[in-house]
Amino acid sequence: MSGHSSVAEFASSVARGRRFAGNTLSDYWALTKPEVNLLILITTSVGFYLGCGSEARPFSFISLFNTLLGTLLVASGTGTLNQYIEREFDAQMRRTARRPAAAGRLKSAAVLTFGIVLAVTGSIYLAIAANLLASLLAILTLLTYLFVYTPLKRKTPLCVLVGAFPGAMPPLIGWAAASGRLNSEAWMLYAALFLWQFPHFMAIAWMYREDYDRAGYLVLPKGKARVSFVTLETLLPLLALVAISMVQFPTRHAAIFYCAGAVLGLGFLHFGLEFVLQRSRAAARRLLAASIVYLPLLFVLSATLCNRAGS
Repeated sequence: MSGHSSVAEFASSVARGRRFAGNTLSDYWALTKPEVNLLILITTSVGFYLGCGSEARPFSFISLFNTLLGTLLVASGTGTLNQYIEREFDAQMRRTARRPAAAGRLKSAAVLTFGIVLAVTGSIYLAIAANLLASLLAILTLLTYLFVYTPLKRKTPLCVLVGAFPGAMPPLIGWAAASGRLNSEAWMLYAALFLWQFPHFMAIAWMYREDYDRAGYLVLPKGKARVSFVTLETLLPLLALVAISMVQFPTRHAAIFYCAGAVLGLGFLHFGLEFVLQRSRAAARRLLAASIVYLPLLFVLSATLCNRAGS
């Protein structure tokens, strides 16, 4: 009987160890913000693809993979370090209280080390496997996001504007990795992603406004100014985004590009107007969903039909 008991205890300890290891890996994975990284990789890919356009800069899947891997590592490091910095405030929000750092499932030192290793490895990898410009853009993104945007979230609603600058950097990183320089077409992609962030974040900020207030984040003004702020920060960027997306110059099937771009833009604008007029959680959720659908479709449309560098 004692032998059977020892075997059972050993099997039970092995099972517990596997569950612990699985939960720990899941927590480290969550630190990297994979849902955010998916959009980062899509926009970086389009920037890279459009940045390859001449015989001197042919498209290469290996180069694309290297660019995406380096960008993913830096983005994952940024997300991890952001959760390290904001762990005490995240713990006060229902939306983020169960994050690994906020909930205390991972030690702060482990989170900090993990974030630094990811960011440094990604920066070096981009410099070696892509080029120095792509690496510097990634480092600039990390520094401005962590040390400018993140502290401003507790000081002023202007943090939304400030945060949009590093947030729009992925297509520039991709373009720079492909061509070694930036041109007007690259900045058009940057402008589109820059403007897209405002309605996207306004939807999130409205849905979780009580959470943000509880944690002391000033992503929205207080009092009567809140409604005006949300209206302006949603509609003006949306109108500009529709205009910007139509200014791109397709090299083929122009009618398809402009018609599809108009439908996408007007659809996005519809949900933005609905949100501004209703200011309900349901309308904010629909705007958020529309933003997540709109961005990949717009960038895929641009990659399919618009100018590539040197073409």
